[in-house]
Amino acid sequence: MDAIVKPSLSLALPPTFRALRHRNYRLWWSGQLISLTGTWMQTVAQSWLVLQLTNSAFLLGLTGFIGSLPILLLSLWGGVVADRVHKRNLLVATQTTAMLQAFLLAFLTWRGLVRVEHVLVLAAVLGLVSAFDAPTRQAFTVEMVGKEDLMNAIALGSTLFNAARIIGPALAGVLLAIIGTAGCFTLNGVSFLAVIAGLLAMRLPPAPRVATSESALHNLREGLAYVRSNSMVLSLLALVGTTSVFGMPYAVLMPIFAQDVLKMGAQGLGFLTAAAGIGALIGALTLASLSRFGRKGLLLTAGNLLLPALLAAFAFSRSFPLSLLCLVGVGWAMIAQNTTANTLIQITVPDHLRGRVMSVYTLLFMGMTPLGNLQAGTVASLMGAPFAVGFGAAICALAALLILWRLPQLRRLE
Repeated sequence: MDAIVKPSLSLALPPTFRALRHRNYRLWWSGQLISLTGTWMQTVAQSWLVLQLTNSAFLLGLTGFIGSLPILLLSLWGGVVADRVHKRNLLVATQTTAMLQAFLLAFLTWRGLVRVEHVLVLAAVLGLVSAFDAPTRQAFTVEMVGKEDLMNAIALGSTLFNAARIIGPALAGVLLAIIGTAGCFTLNGVSFLAVIAGLLAMRLPPAPRVATSESALHNLREGLAYVRSNSMVLSLLALVGTTSVFGMPYAVLMPIFAQDVLKMGAQGLGFLTAAAGIGALIGALTLASLSRFGRKGLLLTAGNLLLPALLAAFAFSRSFPLSLLCLVGVGWAMIAQNTTANTLIQITVPDHLRGRVMSVYTLLFMGMTPLGNLQAGTVASLMGAPFAVGFGAAICALAALLILWRLPQLRRLE
């Protein structure tokens, strides 16, 4: 691994961008900047296409659910595959498949052949790709930068994601009026060429032979057994899962807060969404700047405690400026918790198990989203949106306090 992660940039970089010293990571990061922007463009264009085809809120929700379901069902197997094959080759395969999915959707739309059934099937295909791509990307990061710059690389990845989340939809809003949905799908397909080219241009030493004598089921059980046996890793994953199910679903209830609670309408919804995104972007840059900070457990604890406190404040706020401020803090705390937890897990886990353990992280962080949205929607329908968000905040606070009590050593982790 030393040969892989040796820094290749002689120019001194600010601490915030330390991971970009590594040539392989620069190639990956720049390619992802283009590709993720295209992905967010397609997400917006796909929703608009479904609305044009059906004018159905149910089918809009169903499209999102079908796109997430493969991650829930198959991400653990994605981690098994990531540990059995060479990760760069697997990423080339997943990114190429995603590119072909975008081009096929573009072709059907250009020709006027597209139906909602096509969109649903292709959304499932992209979800299937993500089930294998996401854990592999997580596990591949350390091979590009090493453990010393791992937290910085993860934080820069979060910066990238949140920047693309702002740029992509904004571009889509402009381009939908100029080139239509088919044009947005085409540009997304082209954007994958950047990350595929970056992967192929990486200078990697000869990859070691990957042992595959055991069955895939044995490999899966081995990874899950490691998670169960390591109390720190298990606790960190439990925090991530709790936040995914009870903390993150506040976002799906945001339209209710904008319309019924704060009485600010569609414009208010835009500001609330942007506030959370700005907080996440600030959080990612903060974590990138503090990647050499020796008390990562302290950063984790700050995120664990601030997140439920700020969520509760948002839930019961009736002041629009205060709500905006709370959401900036929620975005910051969410990134602080998840980026630090991701880093500590990857520093701890053995290399040969990294794909499988990160597939559990992917399952809890991304795959549980549909279940989290379902519980938030159910509680909100019975007790109201503010109670639903406050209830989720209380569960997150209890989980954070329980882990602080049971594992006080987490606060001292470096």
